[in-house]
Amino acid sequence: MTNAFFDDDDLARERLDARIDAPGVRLDKALSDAFPSLSRARLQALLAEGAVTRDGLPVSTGSAKALPGLYAVALPPIAPADPQPEAIPLVVLFEDADLIVVDKPAGMAAHPAPGCETGTLVNALLHHCGASLSGIGGVARPGIVHRLDKDTSGVMVAAKSDRAHAGLSALFAAHDIERTYIALTRGAPSPPRDRILTRIGRSSGDRKKMAVLRVGGREAITDYVVQRTFGQPAKASGAPLAARVACTLQTGRTHQIRVHLASRGAPLLGDPVYGSGSPAAPVRAAITQAGLARQALHAAVLGFSHPVTGEALRFETDPPADMQRLEHLLTAL
Repeated sequence: MTNAFFDDDDLARERLDARIDAPGVRLDKALSDAFPSLSRARLQALLAEGAVTRDGLPVSTGSAKALPGLYAVALPPIAPADPQPEAIPLVVLFEDADLIVVDKPAGMAAHPAPGCETGTLVNALLHHCGASLSGIGGVARPGIVHRLDKDTSGVMVAAKSDRAHAGLSALFAAHDIERTYIALTRGAPSPPRDRILTRIGRSSGDRKKMAVLRVGGREAITDYVVQRTFGQPAKASGAPLAARVACTLQTGRTHQIRVHLASRGAPLLGDPVYGSGSPAAPVRAAITQAGLARQALHAAVLGFSHPVTGEALRFETDPPADMQRLEHLLTAL
């Protein structure tokens, strides 16, 4: 039931095939029965990637009923288990024997993941720090204590020693960390200063997205302040065209700021995932002119007590050039 074949890049891929005739059974269930070495979750991911075929034609919906035929599953090449050091420049804000603080650029993932095995902060840290990087985070995530989204820029801390890793993890778990982000939003949240307290978990409609939930999920708290608005509303009672918003995290849930501001009708500019509708035409033009190709979110402030020395540390960086250009263009609206 196992064969090998080659794709267009001549990378060896393993192919599993089996004939299935299971009328009335969901396809993902039938596939998991036919290929017991693959979990149903893994098969669903492979279906979404177009790696499953029936009689040579791709199938992508695991919830559909299985049709009889010869099914083949193409497994991607196995990536190296250990991230490799890469000579990627880092903007280092602070470093000692126990930790390192960097200003992460947009477009850099925090650690390797499927589809993003290289060019990550971990790869850069392995080159910069060498064997001193803490191993508590595991093989794929050495030193990583917290994460920023790939397309979010800003201040991150990583542990170089196990004692620092444990101490930083305790600080994050207790929410004893100062974290403030700068966001540029479509419209502005109302009121201009508030606390958003909800529960956030996986969206039932799209498991790749997070959502505000009535039940389940985890408590999420964001304090925000509208620092500046741009563009006059069409009506006296309307919202401005855009705003600069400072968000201080009291918890650290996945996509928390993006979900919370979208729930207030003010999604981040450039965010392709959260918030329906699109900005006004002048704002869209400003985004294009500024060259913003990501969500307009920057982790501007990170403050904490050094987990080993107890020293009070606080780091603040300005948003990068794309957000600064966009804010400058928005002031002319």
